[in-house]
Amino acid sequence: MVPPESKNAPSMADVAARAGVSHQTVSRVVNGSDAVRGDTRDRVLAAIDELGYRRNKSARALVTRKSGRLGLLYTQPHLYGPGTLAASVHQAGQRAGYDIILSPVPHLEATSAERAIEALLDDAVEAVLLGVSHQSFEDLVAQLSTKVEVVMIHSDPPAGVRSVGIDQHAGAVLATQYLLDIGHRNIAHVAGPVGWIDARQRREGWLAALRDSDVQPGPEIFGDWSSKSGYEAGAEIARDPSVTAVFAANDSMALGVIRALHEAGRRVPQDVSVVGFDDVPDAAYLWPPLTTVRQDFASLGELAVEVAIEAIAEGTVEVPPLLAPELVVRSSAAPHPRD
Repeated sequence: MVPPESKNAPSMADVAARAGVSHQTVSRVVNGSDAVRGDTRDRVLAAIDELGYRRNKSARALVTRKSGRLGLLYTQPHLYGPGTLAASVHQAGQRAGYDIILSPVPHLEATSAERAIEALLDDAVEAVLLGVSHQSFEDLVAQLSTKVEVVMIHSDPPAGVRSVGIDQHAGAVLATQYLLDIGHRNIAHVAGPVGWIDARQRREGWLAALRDSDVQPGPEIFGDWSSKSGYEAGAEIARDPSVTAVFAANDSMALGVIRALHEAGRRVPQDVSVVGFDDVPDAAYLWPPLTTVRQDFASLGELAVEVAIEAIAEGTVEVPPLLAPELVVRSSAAPHPRD
């Protein structure tokens, strides 16, 4: 018996009628039960495909307490890193069959984060992914972990916290060591803002590489991730003729540094080499093309979703190692001008 044509979305009863089974059998197939014979399962799946049936996740959640939703809390959505991470998590979640509820927090305030978390919990998410890299959010983890599974996307998480991340320290070492290897000994650093864990890790990587080579740190100027702050730092660096290289903590600030050096008459890379961090899509099309550290946000999003799903199923999960960044050598860095 074929159900009559309807403008409404097909229901489970419609699928049952098309397949010649009970709605309980359809429910078992939809929910992955093994208690349905192969030929019956095939008929149900064929009916689902023919009718375009989609299960109602909200209704299923009332019965199974499984919503099929993951939440992502992330800060500063206008920045390349957080924005790209959100897109990667969203795509990875969809491929895994989960809806991703995105909850951006534009301002670094605990009250904003708490409201965002409550909204995610109201949406009955099965796990929350915390894409935050600022020390002001770390206290929320302990509170949240009593209510839902939590995965921090973080390069240096608090002890005992389930996490995934990209090795920020190693990325900064790669950038700084490259400049050292091509002869530079006065390497300035345009750091990210105080309080950001990624900024701290990149600064510590810069210092570690210099220390391991018995080289004193060059000038250090703190920015706010923006090209404007990089420009202001670059103008200050340009006044110091002893500086021959700059490691900027992100590509936006590196762009500002290059502009300021150019305006001051200091050529990049002939007079001053510049290396960034992130490998934004435009990095290869700047002039000169930017040498930078690439972060694999696609793999990070996949890993975060994978760990969250495993935590939902098992309750405990082995924390994977940090993902390795990659140095991308282009044309904004060259051997020391006197080498």
